[in-house]
Amino acid sequence: MSIREMLEEREQQTLSPRAMHSVRTRGRAMPISPDDLRTEYQRDRDRILHCKSFRRLKGKTQVFLAPQGDHYRTRLTHTLEVTQVARTLARSLQLNEDLAEAIALGHDLGHTPFGHAGESALNSLVKAGFEHREQSRRVVERLENNGIGLNLTYEVIDGIEHHSGPVKPQTLEGCCVHLADRIAYINHDIDDAVRAGIITEEDLPRSAVRQLGESHGERISQMIHSVISYSSRHDEVNMEKDDWDALMEMRTFLFSRVYSRDWAQGEVEKTRNIVASLLRHYMDHPTEIPNEYLVIGYQEGMERAIIDFIAGMTDIYAIKMYQHIFIPPFFTDI
Repeated sequence: MSIREMLEEREQQTLSPRAMHSVRTRGRAMPISPDDLRTEYQRDRDRILHCKSFRRLKGKTQVFLAPQGDHYRTRLTHTLEVTQVARTLARSLQLNEDLAEAIALGHDLGHTPFGHAGESALNSLVKAGFEHREQSRRVVERLENNGIGLNLTYEVIDGIEHHSGPVKPQTLEGCCVHLADRIAYINHDIDDAVRAGIITEEDLPRSAVRQLGESHGERISQMIHSVISYSSRHDEVNMEKDDWDALMEMRTFLFSRVYSRDWAQGEVEKTRNIVASLLRHYMDHPTEIPNEYLVIGYQEGMERAIIDFIAGMTDIYAIKMYQHIFIPPFFTDI
């Protein structure tokens, strides 16, 4: 018996009947031979972890654009926090922890530079619209690995595409990631906003604090226990209503006091200008994009290729390209 077969047998013995067992996967678009050491979802996790798009997450904004402080979250640290929460939920509910981990690691691979500000800018500029969850699927299916994609299992791709938005993932592990994403970003965005001096702990809505806890750790723990409590009694993965309502109150507070405040609007407009300027420039000069994207342009149209190129940029790379194209060299040190 191979190590993979031992792992698959252990899943049969320890996981809930509700879990997505590795041997029940719907498979991949391009079938491959089984690995003797890893289950199919473990292979997907490794493929995501070692891809270029994953490494670029360290240079992409979470909330604060191109942050200079060492301790502000980036898209990479956000992804790692989501992964930790998703694994805890899956393990506690006897679901497939490897599947939850793979989905969580890949859920934001398609995010733009400058976080949601960059996503909003592209969405407003492109006729067909732009959503990072759809771009994440495109990254793993089309853009990575020299244009052939990562060839992930159906369940991981489904979880990545539906980690947000109106359609729920088809696996409970994907639903764990969907909730873990909200639990992670609401808590760490509060933490970063307090660090930046935009809000204080005393500003947080008191009813939500009473329900969820006074500290960052207490709130995460309460939300995780709430999901486990509810999901252990029901056929879905969700949170107890009182805790969900408190989480949504925190989310509303963040939108009103952090995401949409005056301090952010000036930075958002700068972001929008950078993204719009790059898009217009490359549409006028498509041969300036890298060859791998030119191939996509010939196959799917230049606008599609340029969107892929810009969406894949880190914050710093996008700023450098903007400076290179639009700002004379003797102004860049000001």
